[in-house]
Amino acid sequence: MTRRTFLAAAAAGVAPRPARPNVLIILADDLGWADVGFHKSEIRTPNLDRLASEGVRFGRFYSFPLCSPTRSTLMTGRSPMRFGVAYHVIRPWLDYGVPATEHFMSESFRAAGYQTAITGKWHLGHSRKAFMPNSRGFDHAYGHLNGNIDYYTHEREGGLDWHRNGESIVEEGYSTDLMAAEAIRFIERRDRSRPFFVYLPFNAPHSPLQAPQDRIARYASIQDKNRRVFAAMVDTMDDAIGRVLAALDREGLRNDTIVLFFSDNGGPIGLGARNTPLRGAKGSVWEGGTRVPAVLRWPGKVKAGQTSQQVISALDVFPTLAAAAGVRPANKLPLDGVNLWPEISSGGRRTRENLLLAVETGQFLQYALHHREWKLVREIPKQGGEPVNHLFRIEEDMEEKNDLAAKHPDVVKDLAARIEAWRPLYPPDGVRMAARQPDGWKAPAKWAEAARR
Repeated sequence: MTRRTFLAAAAAGVAPRPARPNVLIILADDLGWADVGFHKSEIRTPNLDRLASEGVRFGRFYSFPLCSPTRSTLMTGRSPMRFGVAYHVIRPWLDYGVPATEHFMSESFRAAGYQTAITGKWHLGHSRKAFMPNSRGFDHAYGHLNGNIDYYTHEREGGLDWHRNGESIVEEGYSTDLMAAEAIRFIERRDRSRPFFVYLPFNAPHSPLQAPQDRIARYASIQDKNRRVFAAMVDTMDDAIGRVLAALDREGLRNDTIVLFFSDNGGPIGLGARNTPLRGAKGSVWEGGTRVPAVLRWPGKVKAGQTSQQVISALDVFPTLAAAAGVRPANKLPLDGVNLWPEISSGGRRTRENLLLAVETGQFLQYALHHREWKLVREIPKQGGEPVNHLFRIEEDMEEKNDLAAKHPDVVKDLAARIEAWRPLYPPDGVRMAARQPDGWKAPAKWAEAARR
């Protein structure tokens, strides 16, 4: 902004428009590849479809296979293998969170003058105040700390898990609608002289499967009950997203706001999601567990209506959005993600190497390495035994039907060695992977106040 335009705006009593763009990150929870209209789903998602038509759709956007790993890598730009959150989610009874030594994207944006807010699901640690969102670069924090809360009572394990800035609150309403309303309030009441960074991580359509009855009725033709309720949850989330996007329009912010939408992992098939035609589901490194719907819109900066086959992941969001916004990442630790803004803004592509995903399954530690045209899935038995390898030319075989491991042992050897070089550096931690509730554990009456100093 020039001095002349600043003085003109001041004379008119109007706050000068910030020089940097606003950022809005919308995260869905457990949304499958085939659960959006722009992927030919039967679920009604007109607002997401419109967002896709106005921006770039990503054909190869990867999340980690579970909630906490993706959220931690989104915020840090670093592999969750580095700090013990790669293999499992942070359970309610765990005294663990993303270490305070890790720098969050919200901290860099706040240091650059952004006003920052999270309105939704956290799932990055709740046992200590240092793990809480207000301690991780968010000026305003609202929503819940754990996963899997009740959509109406906002409870987890019988304890109230609904807060505003670290203080528990009791509110009536469906959580999806409340999260969107809070994001809209923040945008409407913002300091108009500064840009904003809003992170809107819905808990929808994660279980428990709960939705307004009128929404469920819209999908009466779906025979499977779980799918019917799941569809209603996605439908309700899409409407909520539409209200947030409409607020941007009312405020005259459409052209000044980068909007990124994606899912935190693939869909859980047994709970109503669909990943067709991809193989696998949430909790696996197959494409159905990691390749997710994703869209980015920035009018005038990103060509509308395009589909990008650039390999991009949640790891890359921090460096990419920081570059797009002109924000210098303030972290001292090295990022694992890369800045893909030049490719996104130009419609180009960059060859991707060494994108590593991991998860613990019932029998295996499971890894996937995307390297150039190849994808290696390596399954290592937890009880001992020889690893099992599967190799795919993933760009031409997104359904992972043609296993080429036997035909290309040299490629398998190379990619397996890359995985094995990582594993001893960041071994899985048995405590952090603890999926079972310990005997005698009881949830606090109010989760927000239970955090220790």
